[in-house]
Amino acid sequence: MSEGEAKPPVVIVKPETKVTSGTDVQDKLISAARVFSDLLKPTFGPRGLDKMLYKTDGTTAVTNDGAKIVAELMVKHPAAKMMVSMGNSQEEACGDGVTTTMLLCGSLLQEASNLLRKGLHPLTLVDGYRSALAAATEQMDADTHDVSDERLAAVTETALRGKGAEAALDHFSHIITDALSILSTNRDDAGAEHVAMFKTGTGEMRDSKLIRGVVVNRRVLMDSLPNRLSDAKVAVLGGDLKIRSMTRDAEIQITSADQLDSFVDAEQARKRALADAVIASGAGVVLCTGEVDRDVLHHLADAEVLAVGELDESEIRNAADAVRANIVDSILDIEADDLGSCGSLVWERREASDQVEDIIRIDECPSPRTVTIEVGGGGDTGTEEVIRGLHDALRATSLALADGELLPGAGSVHARMAHAVRRASEAEPGRARLAMDAYARALETIPATLVENSGGDPLDRILELRAAAREDDGFVGITPEGEVGPSDGVWHPRAVIEEGLESATETAMSMLRIDQVISARGD
Repeated sequence: MSEGEAKPPVVIVKPETKVTSGTDVQDKLISAARVFSDLLKPTFGPRGLDKMLYKTDGTTAVTNDGAKIVAELMVKHPAAKMMVSMGNSQEEACGDGVTTTMLLCGSLLQEASNLLRKGLHPLTLVDGYRSALAAATEQMDADTHDVSDERLAAVTETALRGKGAEAALDHFSHIITDALSILSTNRDDAGAEHVAMFKTGTGEMRDSKLIRGVVVNRRVLMDSLPNRLSDAKVAVLGGDLKIRSMTRDAEIQITSADQLDSFVDAEQARKRALADAVIASGAGVVLCTGEVDRDVLHHLADAEVLAVGELDESEIRNAADAVRANIVDSILDIEADDLGSCGSLVWERREASDQVEDIIRIDECPSPRTVTIEVGGGGDTGTEEVIRGLHDALRATSLALADGELLPGAGSVHARMAHAVRRASEAEPGRARLAMDAYARALETIPATLVENSGGDPLDRILELRAAAREDDGFVGITPEGEVGPSDGVWHPRAVIEEGLESATETAMSMLRIDQVISARGD
């Protein structure tokens, strides 16, 4: 009898645990990632189509923005979750290029799958991909251009193409350029987060305009409050405009009518003191996060002072940045230096209902640190898509301003990087050369997708692009009609291209290094 015979097996994991090993692991991970990238493929480029997202709460969204689609999908597969994480990182870092990153990662994995079936070791693929990334980065260094006014406008237009805002491309391009220009003169860190969006719900897209200040939806409590103010001083409070409530319960015993009158008079005097403090400060407008006492409001109305309360934290910060005011806790503590100013303030009365509020426009601020784009359009779904496009364009343009480095678009830089990787692979003696050639083919997915979405023949156009890159005919890419031509007027911030390529490569290499999947649920 052999030693250990008839002994029970050692159980380490639960019986329902499933362990997948070998090439099946890479096949499953790559298949899941490919499904995810193929989902976004039809949305890519100026001729990309939209997706309709039907959410669990019953609302719908129509978009071709990769970041929005990724955020709304309820992903369960671990490989797809890695793709989602990669897309979120790209969105947070650059605000654009999510779809490009997804397509590159999916193509890198598909090329890897073909080589794995031929017996190439995963780590050989990883080494080849790493060498190819270095060659592509060197080509980016050679193709990088500095920012100019013309190229900066092209960055904005490139980010808007293929989105809902493209119907008013020239109009929105000027708005975005003006917004960032105003902000850059008043703050060092001008970016998309300093541009607020406001939906009018009326008109059309070309009715959109730039507000040198903020727009808020709040009910103006009295019709007698002043309207259409010019060159007004603005006080911003981070609390209530009313008498402070007692923190402890107390009972006051009143035995005569004179005592009651004295108590009421004392309370009114305190309210009058608050109103007098506002008037004495010189403020013509008061914005606060808390409530405004009715009696105080009447006193202010008599003095032609507008008071608006119950603003949320973000609105009060944006308002303070726009008028260049300091947020104070109590009106009694306000000083002249704490006041801001605006060129005009107009409030528009809306019909009373539970949802509709008055529109208050604070505009023509002398040196705003926050501005607002008022987006016209009647359809809520369409307007939301326009706002997403404007936000992407703002992120891309501000990134180009901050870094000062641009790369040509329209698939041009990806075709040139593919040629550079092929040249570098010729010096590789081992099997890693196969991986580098696969990396070059994956880079050509970007121009190939542009051709495919434009209704052209990807194979013929890619061969033309390869010839142009080999002969170094300048920046040649894919036109909106799906033909090969100069990529004039199509520029991206270098960070968008570089960050996306690095993220896609790192994610693909991480998946290729996985040799076993252990599922405790058995699926």
